[in-house]
Amino acid sequence: MKSFATIFILFFLISIQSLSAQQNYNVDGQTYTLKTEVEGPLTLLWNTFDGNYRYFLKQNVEVVELKNTKVDGDYQEEYKVVLAEKTKGSGIDTESLKFNLSSLHNFFVEYNQKIDPNFTDEKTNTNIQLRLGGFAGVSNSVFTNNINDALHPVVGVDFEIFEEVKLKRHALVFRFKQTFESSDHKYSASQLSLNYRFKFVKTSKFDAFVNCKLASFTYSTKEITYVIETNPPMIINETNSGSDFNAPITFGIGADYKVGKNYITFNYNDIVGLNVENNGNFPIDFTVGYKFSL
Repeated sequence: MKSFATIFILFFLISIQSLSAQQNYNVDGQTYTLKTEVEGPLTLLWNTFDGNYRYFLKQNVEVVELKNTKVDGDYQEEYKVVLAEKTKGSGIDTESLKFNLSSLHNFFVEYNQKIDPNFTDEKTNTNIQLRLGGFAGVSNSVFTNNINDALHPVVGVDFEIFEEVKLKRHALVFRFKQTFESSDHKYSASQLSLNYRFKFVKTSKFDAFVNCKLASFTYSTKEITYVIETNPPMIINETNSGSDFNAPITFGIGADYKVGKNYITFNYNDIVGLNVENNGNFPIDFTVGYKFSL
């Protein structure tokens, strides 16, 4: 069941990412799934079909295929005629334009920059963003020997890094999480982890994401109680501590809601794990927090 849930989440991640990067267009009565290379007054769309690159121009609501058919061994270069017509008056030369993604990309960017002074090429501009926040919550430490299913108070800090232009749906998060012992489970832990987040919902006010914990270093302390069969029996309480580094590959979900310039955060952590064993309890690991844009 655990493996099935993990595979389902991975499939969901890949599917959502693929859908977010492509869109369907109707061209001459035929529907094509196309990727956006340049978006602006003149938009460049493309994809590969049967191993061949095909390029499309979108202006307002009109979508036209750019062609370079071969007749009797000679390329007809129809794309140059179409682009010359669509960019008439811009002064941009089409004669030296090559029929490949890189050359077309540069042509579309040059035209859009002339038409719209506010146009920016998302393929060449980067915008690294940093966020720092704290959180608190409860956890039943489902990947430990918590036979009483006790709840532990937890607090911690998140440091998030992401690129706002080309990789705005992706983020790396360094997380420190402190788990405090409870009266029913004498276990505490300090954990530093590296996480990847995919934001399957991304708006100006709200993000929803899947979180994958890739690697973690944990220092834990736990109390073990056992009985020595004597007369009368002796109850021994022993405290053990130690550290562990592993790649748990655990998955959770979360959301950020923008308030002013900062964010209220909610996380449901460590729902399923690929490289760690669940103790049989239903996972409870909820945190809420506040995150600052740096």
